Order: sequence, then structure tokens, then C-alpha cells
Amino acid sequence: MRVLIFGGTTEGRVLSQWCAENGISADVSVTTDYGARLLGCGEQLNIFTGKLDCAEMKTLISSGNYAAVIDATHPYAVEATENIKAACEAVGAAYFRLLRSSSEPAGICVSDMRELVKLLDLSGKTILSTLGSKELPELAKIRAPERVWLRVLPTADIVRYCTSFGFDAAHVITGKGPFTAEQNIAHIRQSGAQLLVTKESGNAGGYPEKVEAAHVCGIEVITLTRPKEQGFSFEELTEILAEKI
Repeated sequence: MRVLIFGGTTEGRVLSQWCAENGISADVSVTTDYGARLLGCGEQLNIFTGKLDCAEMKTLISSGNYAAVIDATHPYAVEATENIKAACEAVGAAYFRLLRSSSEPAGICVSDMRELVKLLDLSGKTILSTLGSKELPELAKIRAPERVWLRVLPTADIVRYCTSFGFDAAHVITGKGPFTAEQNIAHIRQSGAQLLVTKESGNAGGYPEKVEAAHVCGIEVITLTRPKEQGFSFEELTEILAEKI
């Protein structure tokens, strides 16, 4: 049995490891070399690196004779999920969405970046954004970018990418999460943030620890809520795969 996993997330890595431990050969597609390094290697895993469009996904899926295609991309990667679904439908492949466990959203909740930027403009406060680099084009629309600190993954040229949108290089914190509450507290104090901006990334993304740190530091939280979607929990999906072995 062979499956294709679109991953690069914590749950994608856990599922890949489960496949390796249970004799399921898995091809894993990730967008970056950094994501590939986090997966490690093993006899049961074959890793593809690079961002794919829908047409490229169709070519990959149709060439692999996969028993299942599993979408384990980030809960906020809406475009990627739409492309994977469309590619599977086009070639008649079995599609499964692996859902990340969720947390109760804290603080002020917003549903999109436009609403978020509007709130940030009104606040006038120093901001620590833990939204990641994918949201930088929209976050850069804020009227006073000098108020913003960014926490992003330590990928190649990430500081240059942040400054290309007008953010201060001295306000960029790099690191690989999920972070502990203590690490979040240290970053809040380093930035002097009065407002923490975060996605509802669940336990896997360290969301409770971010909220706890904001509470300890006495600062506000704005949460960008998740797009609504349907799929399977890790336990449900592994049970399905086990039945196919």
C-alpha cells in the first residue's frame, strides 16, 4: 500500500511516522527544504520538496497509483487544500483531510486579515505577530509597520523577506515552534508588545501557550480564527488506513 501525504505540519509529520512504523509506504510532499529536514528519513518515506500548483498535483497523484491522498496541510492553507481536492477529483483519487485538533479561541476573534489589520490600525499598540510569513503581504497594509514585531520560521533569507514588506529587521524574531509559555513570555518582553496576534493553531501549534503567556504579561490577544472545514481526526484517519493495509 502506498499513500501520498501533503504535509509540512506537525500532524503531517506524525502521520508520516505512523505510516513508517506500520509498514505503509508514504510519499510526502512539502513546500520547503526546511519542512523536508524536519521529516527526517526512513525506508518507508519518499519526500518531494517544492510548492506545487493544481496541475502539478494532478500529475503527481496520477503517477503514483496511491490508495489514498491525505491533505495534512496547515488549517489556514486554504488555497493548498482547494488545489489538492481539485486534483484528486480530476484524477479520481481518494481524498482525506486530516484535521488539526482545535482550541477555544481567546481574546478578540477576527475571521480575515482585512478585519485584523483594521483593528491593529485602531489600536496604536506595539504588536507581536505570530501569524507567520505567509500573512506578511496582508499584514504589511498596516499604517504603522514600525509598531510590529514578527516571529517567523528560521528559513533562508527570512529577514530579507520581512524587510521587503517594510518591516524593521531588528523587529524579527526567528525560531521553530511550538514554543513553551516561557519562550512566548520572553518574546513578548523582548518586543515590548502590548498586543499578541495569533492564529488558532491548536495544541500542535502551541496556541494555549501563547494565550497563557499573554495572560501572564497582561497583554491583549487577537485571534485569527480558522476557516471552517470537514475531515478526520488523527485517530479516525489512522483507523481508516489500518483497514486498508
